[in-house]
Amino acid sequence: MVEEKSKPKRIGLLTSGGDAPGMNAAIRAVVRAGIFHGLEVYGIYSGYRGLIEDDIVPMKEQSVSGIINHGGTILRAGRCEEFKTEEGMALAEKNCRKHNLDALVIIGGDGSFRGGLEFYNLHAVNTIGVPASIDNDIAGTDASIGFDTAVNTAMVCVDKLRDTAEAHERIFVVEVMGRASGAIAIDVAVACGAEGILVPEVEMDIPALCKTLQVGKERGKNSFIVIVAEGATSAFHVAREIEERLGRETRVLVLGHLQRGGPPTAHDREMASKMGAYAVDLLLAGKNTRMVGIQSGKMVDHHLSHAWEERAPFDEQSLLLAKRLAI
Repeated sequence: MVEEKSKPKRIGLLTSGGDAPGMNAAIRAVVRAGIFHGLEVYGIYSGYRGLIEDDIVPMKEQSVSGIINHGGTILRAGRCEEFKTEEGMALAEKNCRKHNLDALVIIGGDGSFRGGLEFYNLHAVNTIGVPASIDNDIAGTDASIGFDTAVNTAMVCVDKLRDTAEAHERIFVVEVMGRASGAIAIDVAVACGAEGILVPEVEMDIPALCKTLQVGKERGKNSFIVIVAEGATSAFHVAREIEERLGRETRVLVLGHLQRGGPPTAHDREMASKMGAYAVDLLLAGKNTRMVGIQSGKMVDHHLSHAWEERAPFDEQSLLLAKRLAI
């Protein structure tokens, strides 16, 4: 059941957890949609830490001018252990009262939403969540802010790596982000025509991978790209196994936090704008402790707990496609 409160007059806005390209577009949408509807919007810097330390400032239309094409977040992001304590939340609630904030919009992942729900349970501050995670591991939305950009960033890097792999007839193992989700790895593998892929959702089978590479070599293929999600195993471990089994020089590229940066794609900008504006719509409708999502092209909302109580669907069909096309 959706809990309801009176419509807010002044809302606080923060970005929390890991940064994701498109967060700035979501910030811009919340600020401008809020002002359009006559609300006051306050920016909270450095996530929940800013709420505890009173790093809170009013935002106007011009506060978000020229940011839609920038990666990162102008409000800065991070994790705050102190906010997980009752003492920390009490300080945060005190600052909400100081600035007369009667609602929060939190742009982040399921960990950020957990904090927002706990804060509501203790201090009844209305909270709306906007999903932003390059891992695309948040249930209740087809995609989260930053995922498309991360995939495209990794794709460009792998495309460039393919050139040198072919020139030197080498095997490259590329590690992409994804602690518990192989979403980035799968999309990159399909888009780049990778010859191998390892993801945390499926048990690792190095012998089968090496057999695929060996069959490709016998058919005249001289270079290979293997994509590994960081949550599956270490790319260096995979490279050592390949070298020992096939006797071929194998190099490693770990893309790491490179995938978090850079200008967001058009898809991420548009999606973040829709989600940010919809978060304001939910507040105006009296909705509480809800998470914004987009499913089958339509705006939806779920209880914040949906983000971690349910699992984001695993794209097994695309994984099978990547493997079928790797022959």
